Amino acid sequence: MEDAPYVIGVSGASGAPIAVRVLRALKESGAPVALVVSDGAIAVLEEECHLARDALEPLASQVYSDHDLGAPIASGSRPTRGMAVVPCSASTAAKLALGIADTLLTRAGLVHLKERRRLVVVPRETPMPSTLLRHLLTLSEAGVVVLDAAPPYYLHPRSVDDQTDYLAGKVLDHLGVPHRLYTGWKAGGG
Repeated sequence: MEDAPYVIGVSGASGAPIAVRVLRALKESGAPVALVVSDGAIAVLEEECHLARDALEPLASQVYSDHDLGAPIASGSRPTRGMAVVPCSASTAAKLALGIADTLLTRAGLVHLKERRRLVVVPRETPMPSTLLRHLLTLSEAGVVVLDAAPPYYLHPRSVDDQTDYLAGKVLDHLGVPHRLYTGWKAGGG
């Protein structure tokens, strides 16, 4: 299992800086990473991070096209350490909740569901429409960690980078990856 990767899916919702920070922290940890970037995420990466998709490639051990349904991470017979979809678009959440595996990202997510592996989704939508809330409830009931990209005001972040580090750290917490991205709650005042 030591060579099994963490799977990181980046979909086309706002929140690309969180994905970049998760990938950098995983790279620093030395953990293998299989990366899938959806077509929709490419424009968001450019808009929010001024990065092209290929700028993420050095942060991953393997990079797969979202169209490659034959990639190893599309099979339950290939072990992984868990998966995070960060950010998770409403469309991706719906596909996961409904069992639609039309891309590698959604197929890998569904493999994690069927194999009962750790799966974290980070929706970044506000306000959340009822349909998305229903899909997220379905995912939560299936054992998926739904990690809302909510800022940690109680930690008194001083910058957007502090908030991004916190959210990336929460993803890593749920994947079981040690990090130093944020310091948790301290009794007596944060």
